[in-house]
Amino acid sequence: MEDRSGDVEIHRHGHPTKTTKGGWHAAIFIIAMEAAEQFAYIGLSASLILYLTDKFHEPLTVAAKNKNTWVGVSSLFPLLGGFIADSYLGRFNTIIISSLIYLLGMIVLTLSVTVLKNKKLFFTALYVLSVGNGGHKPCVQTFAADQFAEDTLEERDAKSSFFNWWYLAIVIGSVFAVFVVSYLQDNVSYAVGLEVLVAMLVGALVLFILGMKRYSMESPKGSPITSIAQVFVAASCKWRVKDTHRPENYWYGHDHGSFHDRSESPPKIQTLVHTDQYRFLDKAMIIDEHDTSSKTINPWRLCTMTQVEEVKLVIRLIPIWLSCLMFTVVQTQLSTFFTKQSSTLNNSIGPHFKLPPASLQGFVGIVILFAVPIYDKIFVPFARKITRHRSGITVLQRIGVGLFLSIFTMVFAALVETKRVHVAKNHNLIDNTKKNILPMSIWWLLPQYTILGISDAFTIVGLQELFYDQMPIAMRSLGAAAYLSIVGVGSFVSNGIISVVVEITSKVGGKWLGDNLNRAHLDYFYWVLAVLSAMNLCVYLWIAKDFVYKKRHVVETSMVESNT
Repeated sequence: MEDRSGDVEIHRHGHPTKTTKGGWHAAIFIIAMEAAEQFAYIGLSASLILYLTDKFHEPLTVAAKNKNTWVGVSSLFPLLGGFIADSYLGRFNTIIISSLIYLLGMIVLTLSVTVLKNKKLFFTALYVLSVGNGGHKPCVQTFAADQFAEDTLEERDAKSSFFNWWYLAIVIGSVFAVFVVSYLQDNVSYAVGLEVLVAMLVGALVLFILGMKRYSMESPKGSPITSIAQVFVAASCKWRVKDTHRPENYWYGHDHGSFHDRSESPPKIQTLVHTDQYRFLDKAMIIDEHDTSSKTINPWRLCTMTQVEEVKLVIRLIPIWLSCLMFTVVQTQLSTFFTKQSSTLNNSIGPHFKLPPASLQGFVGIVILFAVPIYDKIFVPFARKITRHRSGITVLQRIGVGLFLSIFTMVFAALVETKRVHVAKNHNLIDNTKKNILPMSIWWLLPQYTILGISDAFTIVGLQELFYDQMPIAMRSLGAAAYLSIVGVGSFVSNGIISVVVEITSKVGGKWLGDNLNRAHLDYFYWVLAVLSAMNLCVYLWIAKDFVYKKRHVVETSMVESNT
């Protein structure tokens, strides 16, 4: 039977074996832990640029680059953490070790602000956090998703829904962090805010350990990089092979080492369906005369069809990865220039309360809190009736909608910034940088934050699902790391764009990005990002139209049948 997404062929023989571990009653502990960890990460990240400019007196562009560099490094370390988890330690052990490192980094960061008051120690602690983040981030989401089996269509639908609720939990943690921690840092002290984050990390680790007996765990399966390398080496060894269209010459790996009797059927296991893309790799699974004359199989000269198809899966994701970098460039503006922008506006709510500038980021989370349930419970069932796709729309379509909306994030941001500068000029506040609160409400920024939140709900969740579902099973931690690295590399791309813009505009006219936003041209910078995002969307659509989803043969066999 083929499901409505067209990416799985399921043949049922008997019933899948049930287990008491895994499922929602296990995943809930992991989800709660991640919400608490996200509280700590966002609580630190949201006000970081303000701390760098106000306490360390860094210029705005330097502070933005330092913030983006830290975010970038924190998002690249997961590639190493995911590799270690998949190859050696396993996801559970990696989460425990990395959480302890993360907690250590937060404690040292708190000491650098309170007792020691040392800038070098502050930045050292930030990058210790990056190391801890590198092991935690790629494993915790994958470990939670692993709690859901894929033996039936119902279980696969539950896993697809899981990614929506997973992201919702992350957003809840982020919203509370932005409002609570930002308020403490602005109105009590930065140190008190960090102490709250330390306490939250301790609670997260305890909560994760409490659910240990409920978790379904998998052992590491060895280095996935070796398997990928074997396919490329084997294909290179057989570069002279011309005919790759004869399935009878493919090595399926089902007869456990013998080429002389390939008439028997494959065992009832999950295998990938052969695809026609990247046919040069198919040479790695062609059985030639050298293979048939050999008594043993050389894995560096002959690979199974599933092994070859797994490499194709990885290759297919690379163009999607590249075409989503511009989306994360837009996202980085949220905690850099958007936050600095909001610090110049009237943030009074009533006569006695002022909204911390960084806390406006919390409204992005509030938008997502509404958008994700609406998407999951209303949009998907409605779209499913029209498209007959089990998820309403495909994952790539979901990502594309978010990329489209990100263009309008920058368009609205540019229009509001133009308005803000006009207000400064009309009230003769262009050079009033010490007392830089303009008679313009902070709520003018709400449209750009709202659109950014909606685009997040589409693209971020879509990327999480894509890089989990379309990666080989043995590489799913690396898949999560690859998704996270989009954020990291996007932060470096943002740094590059800032550097280019500053370099060019400082020679022609005046710098668009200066410490005095009233004299800068931040609106022009936003228009540049809008144009780049539109061009990027065109590239993404061209890539996505030829994307081939994973196709699997899944055969379910009961324990009784296998013993008869």
